[in-house]
Amino acid sequence: MSILRIARRSALFLGVALLGGLPAIAHHSFAMFDRDKELVLAGTVREFQWTNPHAFIEVDVPGNQGSVEKWSVEMNSPNNLTRQGWKSSTLKMGDKITITLNPLRDGKKGGLFVAVTLPDGKVIRDPTNRQRPAPEPPKG
Repeated sequence: MSILRIARRSALFLGVALLGGLPAIAHHSFAMFDRDKELVLAGTVREFQWTNPHAFIEVDVPGNQGSVEKWSVEMNSPNNLTRQGWKSSTLKMGDKITITLNPLRDGKKGGLFVAVTLPDGKVIRDPTNRQRPAPEPPKG
């Protein structure tokens, strides 16, 4: 077998191997979120990041003694969110919202989006997440 033929076969094999691994690289696991728990937070939108591969809602939540805690809530991709009725302008900085999330297992201030109650009272849920009752605003 010629060296050129061996090189072509090697390149073909390498290309197929790399392409086969793309789906695994392209999506991460949701194991970091505790999907058995839901946390409801009331806060103010700091930023709505309409970015790939996942959108994020950054929320300022009142903490103890007047402090503010920054929470980061991971969502679906903008492509999927658009099909679910979202727009990049659905949330604006300063909007007062109530958000339900599956918290991070490590206890950090973040989670996976489950539902949000917008300032006008409209509730938007993630249709890919298990359906539970609409979130109740925290008392207090």
